[in-house]
Amino acid sequence: MVSNFATAQEDELCLVDKNDELTGTMSKESCHVGAGQRHRAFSLHVLNSREELLIHRRSELKMLWPGFWSNSCCSHPRVGETVDAAVKRRAIEELGISVMPLFCYKFEYREKYLDVGTEHEICHVFVARSDELPKPNPAEVSETSFVSFSDLDRLISSRRKDFTPWSLMQWDVLTDRFLEKLLSGIEPFA
Repeated sequence: MVSNFATAQEDELCLVDKNDELTGTMSKESCHVGAGQRHRAFSLHVLNSREELLIHRRSELKMLWPGFWSNSCCSHPRVGETVDAAVKRRAIEELGISVMPLFCYKFEYREKYLDVGTEHEICHVFVARSDELPKPNPAEVSETSFVSFSDLDRLISSRRKDFTPWSLMQWDVLTDRFLEKLLSGIEPFA
């Protein structure tokens, strides 16, 4: 799987306007240097049958936020690829699991990481259920853990600086708007 990392670094990302309309393409690295270029991305949150959320620690090989904890999987669709297809592809490439993602919402954010670069994304947020045990790609993920919602809240409260900024933004929205419905069996995304 490590060879996928080199390919992913060379991927052309989808540059988008504030309405998430395609405006062009740019290499992954170029999208993230300096002030960053707005591009399309996604984040996936995987829940198991014990109502625990899969989180991961980003590989130390990552350009931005290496070694930080984050949501289950985050990446970018390729040019011509739907976001849904990208979520399925990257869950396999990064975590070694198959998912059927459910779209929740999307939002734009811009966050600078030290003097290294910037994430400027319109991020599509998904949830999925899976009891598969992750088989992480070490080029992407150094560690995974399934945690209860209350344990994740405690971790975030005590170690907020150890988490990626986008995962924190999403956790707040997911807990406020979507997770209770998902846990009760109600379709939360209608």
